[in-house]
Amino acid sequence: MIPAPSGATRLYVIVGDPIAQVRSPSGVSAAFAARGHDGILMPVQVAPADLPDFLSVATRLKNLDGIVVTIPHKFACYEACVSATERAHFLRTVNLMRRRADGAWHGDMVDGLGFVGAARAKGIDPKGMRALLVGAGGAGSAIALALIEAGVSELAIHDSAAERRDALIGRLNGLGKAPARAGTMDPAGYDFVANATPAGMKEGDPLPVDVIGLMPSAYCGCVITKPEVSPFIAAARKAGCVTGTGTDMYRQHRGIMVDFLLHRDGEG
Repeated sequence: MIPAPSGATRLYVIVGDPIAQVRSPSGVSAAFAARGHDGILMPVQVAPADLPDFLSVATRLKNLDGIVVTIPHKFACYEACVSATERAHFLRTVNLMRRRADGAWHGDMVDGLGFVGAARAKGIDPKGMRALLVGAGGAGSAIALALIEAGVSELAIHDSAAERRDALIGRLNGLGKAPARAGTMDPAGYDFVANATPAGMKEGDPLPVDVIGLMPSAYCGCVITKPEVSPFIAAARKAGCVTGTGTDMYRQHRGIMVDFLLHRDGEG
């Protein structure tokens, strides 16, 4: 049960464009209440062109303590942070921002932790797997790093924006861990297939991969929360794959998000 807000309630917002698909407001608000924190998370839809004005106002709101960031603002919001976690600096993207004592913003990027956590909750350990990731944006970059850190044997990345894809591949290979390379839409031969694009949010969207090539033994994960079962996940289930939805991912990282927003993550 989420208590009714009062004048003392601390405000948090989730910013994106679109925003109707997000599931965080009720869950995070309930998690605040469960921890005895008088706070509420509200959705706000802000176009990319208006983001600088929004952040300028947000910084001056004295009862706004945190911002959850979704598509397409994760890279731009990183630039608004004066400090960030090591992984956020590596990726140059954030999906969480919290108020520092000096009023400025501190950022983190936990999408990858939630995505890999969803796979592990289904009994899938990415270690040693050949992985294909579609999408090198904010969430995709975070998932790529999490998969490398989870010990995949190799990571292929497909993105229509070749420059963005290649920049991510270069950074990942600089870690000296599993090799990263450019991939295609063909999932044949991959043990772990991840969709980190919006493909499937709108009716008629093309599938992110050629599902005919999916191995029944492959794990397929998707970042999309609405529809809860994306067309890609539906096709993967039809092929016999174990799957993880965007909602599964959200359930895994909700606690991480709340810890960060409440300064209970041991950082800063």
